[in-house]
Amino acid sequence: MTLESVWLALLGLLLGGYFVLGGYDYGVQMLALRPGGEKAGHEKAGQRDTVSAMAPFFLGNEVWLVAFVGVLFGAFPHLEGHLLSGLYPVFAALVLGLVLGGAAVQLRGRARGAGAHRVWSALLVLGGALPALCWGLVLGLLTRGVPRRADGSFHIGPDEVLHPYVLACGLAAVLLFAAHGATFLALRGGPELADGARRTARTLLRATLAAAVLPALLTLAGAGAALRHPGTASVLLALLLAALAATRWLLAGRGTPGRAFAVSCCAALLPVPLLGAGQYPYVLAARGGGGITVGEAAADEVTLRTLLAFGVVLVPVILAYQAWNWWVFRGRTGLRHPRYF
Repeated sequence: MTLESVWLALLGLLLGGYFVLGGYDYGVQMLALRPGGEKAGHEKAGQRDTVSAMAPFFLGNEVWLVAFVGVLFGAFPHLEGHLLSGLYPVFAALVLGLVLGGAAVQLRGRARGAGAHRVWSALLVLGGALPALCWGLVLGLLTRGVPRRADGSFHIGPDEVLHPYVLACGLAAVLLFAAHGATFLALRGGPELADGARRTARTLLRATLAAAVLPALLTLAGAGAALRHPGTASVLLALLLAALAATRWLLAGRGTPGRAFAVSCCAALLPVPLLGAGQYPYVLAARGGGGITVGEAAADEVTLRTLLAFGVVLVPVILAYQAWNWWVFRGRTGLRHPRYF
């Protein structure tokens, strides 16, 4: 395995870890809003518990995204410019959603008055749905291939973002992360919240399966033109659909919430290796063939070797912190720990 491939695997690990951990944050945010009004200065207990379930992990989960961006800029400097500029409208909307969601999570509980509370609640949901949608659009655009101009730059327009295949990927991602968030609440929420989350997760998983079948079939039929290894993509797509079905089966009383959440994590993770392994050795495939390979995108060998020492330290530290955080805040919300935000 080359040094470039090692860094590509690390890049995928960090993005996959963020999809797993940040993904349930998106889902919880989308599920936080409940019908019905609130009195000024007060929240419904169910809404408060929903946000509190993810609160101890929320900021820590963002570390995976920061680490991913750091590796992208440091180890693949010839990729980040083309990727971020080529898909700029989608990434701009993604960042906007992250900012709105982060602010809403921390400020919603301090709102004074029912009107302000409703505004922050709506921003909380938007802050989960918009990034989830944008990640799905990014995966759809990269799987389909990004148009390349004569000068070698990559560029997308409204027609690319609004393509039915790309929109189908976006919808599937929103439902996937929402179902992942509901499965997390079934594990972390108090008894009443967990029961409702279990039912919601089963409904969302059914919808996710239905929504994922269309882009999966279109990918295998040729819409995912950037995938150079259709056999590998087929296996990973089958595993993704199987993980969704297994999560729903476990939530129906055939397993513990912990097992259901573990399988749901696999479903949230699988889109990353699906894209990475499916289009290898390209990291940014152009429509119609060609693109940027791993070797062309990576920094020189001296830089990669220098950064490797940081990578060897970085990943274990992140994993150790995450494990410690989950251990400290183990148990269901409201039973062992106070509420947050």
